[in-house]
Amino acid sequence: MSKTETALDTFPKLLLHNGRSYPTETAMREKQFGIWVSFTWGQVLERTEAFTLGLADLGVTKGSVVGLIGDNRPDWVMGEVAAHTLGAMSLGIYRDAMEDEVAYLVNYADIEVMICEDEEQIDKLISLGDRIPSVKHIIYADPRGMRKYDDPRLVPLSVLLENGERADRAEPSRFENLVAATETEAVAVLCTTSGTTSNPKLAMLTSGSLVRHAHSYLSVDPKGPQDDYVSVLPLPWIMEQVYAVAKWLVCRMVVNFVEEPETQMADMREIGPTFALLAPRVWEQIAGDVRAKIMDASPLKRAMYELGNKLGQKALAAGKRSFLADFLLYRALRDRLGFSRLRSAATGGAALGPDTFRFFQAMGVPLRQLYGQTETMGAYTIHRAGEVDFDTVGVAFDKTIEIRIDNPDQNGIGEIVTRHPNMFLGYYRNEAASNADIRDGWMHTGDAGYFDKKGHLTVIDRIKDIATTKGGDRFSPAYIENKLKFSPYVAEAVILGDQRDYLAAMICIRYPVVSKWAEKNRIAFTTYSDLSAKDQTYALLHDEVRKVNEGLPEFQRIRKFLLLYKELDADDGELTRTRKVRRGVINEKYADIIQAVYDDVEIVPIDTTIVFQDGTKQRIKTSVRVVDLSGGAGGSAKSGPRSRAA
Repeated sequence: MSKTETALDTFPKLLLHNGRSYPTETAMREKQFGIWVSFTWGQVLERTEAFTLGLADLGVTKGSVVGLIGDNRPDWVMGEVAAHTLGAMSLGIYRDAMEDEVAYLVNYADIEVMICEDEEQIDKLISLGDRIPSVKHIIYADPRGMRKYDDPRLVPLSVLLENGERADRAEPSRFENLVAATETEAVAVLCTTSGTTSNPKLAMLTSGSLVRHAHSYLSVDPKGPQDDYVSVLPLPWIMEQVYAVAKWLVCRMVVNFVEEPETQMADMREIGPTFALLAPRVWEQIAGDVRAKIMDASPLKRAMYELGNKLGQKALAAGKRSFLADFLLYRALRDRLGFSRLRSAATGGAALGPDTFRFFQAMGVPLRQLYGQTETMGAYTIHRAGEVDFDTVGVAFDKTIEIRIDNPDQNGIGEIVTRHPNMFLGYYRNEAASNADIRDGWMHTGDAGYFDKKGHLTVIDRIKDIATTKGGDRFSPAYIENKLKFSPYVAEAVILGDQRDYLAAMICIRYPVVSKWAEKNRIAFTTYSDLSAKDQTYALLHDEVRKVNEGLPEFQRIRKFLLLYKELDADDGELTRTRKVRRGVINEKYADIIQAVYDDVEIVPIDTTIVFQDGTKQRIKTSVRVVDLSGGAGGSAKSGPRSRAA
């Protein structure tokens, strides 16, 4: 980095520089009530200055922890930078976190000030009462619905900003002095890990490390003020911290915030981003939605889709692009999805199925795979342009990043271990976990992988999740699950078979798509449970599983499957907030069903109660049918019991 870049080594210093050097240049946009509202660097700096001094007035100082919860918003980013300006640490909490999760994180980090978006988040904090004694102030941005509360901790953001502006007029140089005092290697961000096995740990990240890593990333995937990025992944996630905060400040790309999560695809189309980072689950959902909409199209459009996709996939296999496929299908499809201006696209956080990868590559979306961990500042490998390989995650950003494979077997497969200058400092208040994961400066990722002949890193699965059948055959559940989720009818899948005679699958239907299919075929149903138990639904999914089996080696084929009576949900602890399967929870929660599968039980009775996020409960009485595919071409989906909710 240059001397100028070295001097701009914290988020507040970068913001001050950008605000003064490019005051009229667009920094952010937010869609409000259907209209895109722009914020210049000068406006962002001015508001962050008021935010900072307002927080100082509440007692936020060096060593404090400021929590943020809500949707991705400009005020979240400005509030985070404001906290760092005071030497405080920021901790993002997922907007859909349940009360117990919020209470755990607040108490673990001793959060003193919470910055919330709206009434929904305030409800959680108020209802926790004296379970979160460390919280002294709760700042809210949206005043709608707030009149009913009478809590002395509540502070409207508008009032906080007014107090900050008043303090700035009284001491104009205070903010600049605070910015100059920010320390490069002081902890700025507490970032939650995915928490696939237990409560998340808090990785301690410094501004300097985030800034330096952003420069490293930009050296292989350049961005600048001419680029538009749409922030749709949750800001507590490490990769959104890198993109919507660190890279935004370093390269000044414009960050756009959608109005609501439900409008993100429409809003994305309006912006036409030049870069997109989406989680594998989102890419899978987009691909599934496209295929679902084709089901409703006219026969001519369906024929054009099939022909265009066939030509596109054939050309992709030959390392080329099909201009005819682009004319027939892909150009219009890219426009519909908002991908017409894309020059770069990435996926990371979990494995993306190769079928989904090929779908977007053939479409002309320059999709590349990233790999990394929260502890390593997010991604540190990427495919170079022209070297995209569906089975790998590419190579390291630069020579400062070292990767090795520990304890490889005869095929070169072992644990992925890495180190680079910008890793985390350890886990907050958890020295034992820090020492377990970092040994001699190397991060032990817990992932299994190997280097291919081209030197690309290939990630197989979590070491603890790689399974072995009773016959000694090793397999990756995630790999098979991703192939299943390429189907527009499959929302989630869990592959079973570790230390068993064969593989089985628990499948959650993609309710919006399957319900549309059912309506089109005049199949009456009432609820998710009812639809998933229908004979016709089993027959539909039977064909999808059979197709997946045809592309798998014999020992990896699914012999039995069932359709789960409910969707897997992060609120039930079955998924992490980044939509990764918590296998330990699944194995424990559905132990009776799993055992019934391997006891050759054909019908499994279910009598359970579902608790919704608002506290309401619903009792479900149904039966889950286990379909055996071992009969030749895949067995048959026999008729079975109906379900009812009571």
